[in-house]
Amino acid sequence: MASDMASSTLPWLTLSIFVPIVAGLLVLLLGRDDRPDFTRKLALAGAVLGFLVTLPLYTGFNLTTADMQFVENVPWISTFAINYHLGIDGISLWFVLLTSFITVIVVLAGWQSVTQRVAQYMAAFLILSGFMIGVFAALDGMLFYVFFEATLIPMYIIIGAWGGPNRVYAAFKFFLYTLLGSLLTLIAFIYLWHASGGSFDILTWQQTKLGFTPQILVFVALLASFAVKIPMWPVHTWLPDAHVEAPTGGSVVLAAIMLKLGAYGFMRFSLPIAPDASHSLAGLMIALSIVAVIYIGLVAIVQDDMKKLVAYSSVAHMGFVTLGFFIFNTAGLEGAIVQMISHGFVSAAMFLCIGVLYDRLHTRRIADYGGVINTMPRFVTFFVLFSMANCGLPATSGFVGEFTVIMGAVEHNFWIGLLAATALIWGASYSLWMLKRVALGPIANDRVKAMKDLSGREFFIMGLMAITVLFMGIYPKPFTDVMHVSVQALLQHVSISKL
Repeated sequence: MASDMASSTLPWLTLSIFVPIVAGLLVLLLGRDDRPDFTRKLALAGAVLGFLVTLPLYTGFNLTTADMQFVENVPWISTFAINYHLGIDGISLWFVLLTSFITVIVVLAGWQSVTQRVAQYMAAFLILSGFMIGVFAALDGMLFYVFFEATLIPMYIIIGAWGGPNRVYAAFKFFLYTLLGSLLTLIAFIYLWHASGGSFDILTWQQTKLGFTPQILVFVALLASFAVKIPMWPVHTWLPDAHVEAPTGGSVVLAAIMLKLGAYGFMRFSLPIAPDASHSLAGLMIALSIVAVIYIGLVAIVQDDMKKLVAYSSVAHMGFVTLGFFIFNTAGLEGAIVQMISHGFVSAAMFLCIGVLYDRLHTRRIADYGGVINTMPRFVTFFVLFSMANCGLPATSGFVGEFTVIMGAVEHNFWIGLLAATALIWGASYSLWMLKRVALGPIANDRVKAMKDLSGREFFIMGLMAITVLFMGIYPKPFTDVMHVSVQALLQHVSISKL
C-alpha cells in the first residue's frame, strides 16, 4: 500500500511541521534588532527549507489510492489512546504545499516594511506555518485540536503587536470568536472518543456508527467552530476587523491559509463522521452559502477601505466552498477544493498589492488614490491581473473553482446554480470598481504623483503569485488529478447512511 511505502522513507510530514517551528525558534534566539538583515536572511532560509521539505510529499504521492500516505503513528498519551498520528491524502496535500509556499512569500513581503521587533515578527509566521501544516496532516482528533487551537496564538500576537490603531480590539475579537466555537468542537471530540470505544483516531471516527440525533449534535458542535473559522455568514464579522488591523503578512496568511482550516474540517470531520446529518442539514448550509455569496458580495461593493473590500470578498468566495461541499457531487466538491487553493493564491496576491500601496502612502482608503497607473505601471499590470482573478476571469485560477462549483450546483438544482452564478457579477462589480478608482484615470494628487514603482523584490513576489494564478487557471489538471480519487472516496463514504 502507498502508506506503507511512503512511511518507510524519511518522516516528511514531521519535517514539514517542525522545520518551520524550529526555524522560528532559532530566529527568536539568534535574531536581534541591531542585526535586522541577518534576522531576515535566517527567517528566509527557514521558510525556504520549510517549503523544500514539503515537495517530496508531492513527488512521492500515489495518485491511484485514497489511502492515507506518508503515515506516521507513534503513541503520545497512552492513557487516553492519543497518538502522534499523521498522514495526508489527495485532499490535504495541496494545503500543506500552499502553507509552506505562502510562508516564503510572507517573509519576503515583510522584508522592508517591518522594522520593529523583526525577529519576533518572522518567528511568529514560521511557527504559525508549522502549526497550520499540523492541522492538515493530523489523523488523531486531539492532535488536530492542539494544532487547530495553537494557530490562534501566533496570529493573535501578529495582529496585536504589528497591527493598526485598533489592533488590540481586532486581535481580541478574532481570538474570542474562534476560541468559543472551538470549545464545542472539543466536547464533540470527547463524545466521539467515547462513542468509538476510546479512540481519538479520525479514520476510526469516520467508521463509527452514530444515531441520527447524535449525528445532528456532533454536526452542530463542529459547525460552531468551522463556520467561524471559514467564516460563514452570519459569524463572519470578526474577519473584516482582523484584516483591516493586521499587517500585510497577517492578512495574507489569514486569507490564504487560516480560513481554509475550517473548510478542511468539514471535509475531514463533519461530512464523513455525520453523513446523515450532513444530508439532512444540507439545505441550511446551501442557504447560508448563497447568502454569503450574494449579500456579502453586495456589502463588499460599498466599502471605502481596500482591505475591507477584499476581506468581504473572501467571505463571498468561501461561500462557494461551503456550497460545493453540500451539493454532494464530484464537480461541487472538487470545485470547492480548487476554489480553496485558488483563493489562497488570489486573496494573498490582492492583500500583497494593497500592502505595496500602503507602504508608499500609508492609507488604504480608495478615495486617497487615483491614476496610480501613471506612476506605477508595472504594479498596475499585476493589480489588474489579480483583480480579474478575484472576479473569476477565465484563464485565471479564480475562474476554475467557481465555474466548477456552479456546474455542480446546476447539476444539483438549476436555481441554486443560477443564484451562485450571480456571484460573478458581484465579483466583477467590486473588483473592477476598486481597480478603476485606485489605478485608472488621471493622477489624483501630488502624493500619488510621487509614488515609486515596484522594487526588484516586490516584482519577484508579484511575479511568483502571477505565475501560480495563471498556471492554475490555464492548466488545473495537476491539482484535480491529486484530489480526484480522494474526493470520490469521500463522496462514496458520505452517500452511505450510518443509521
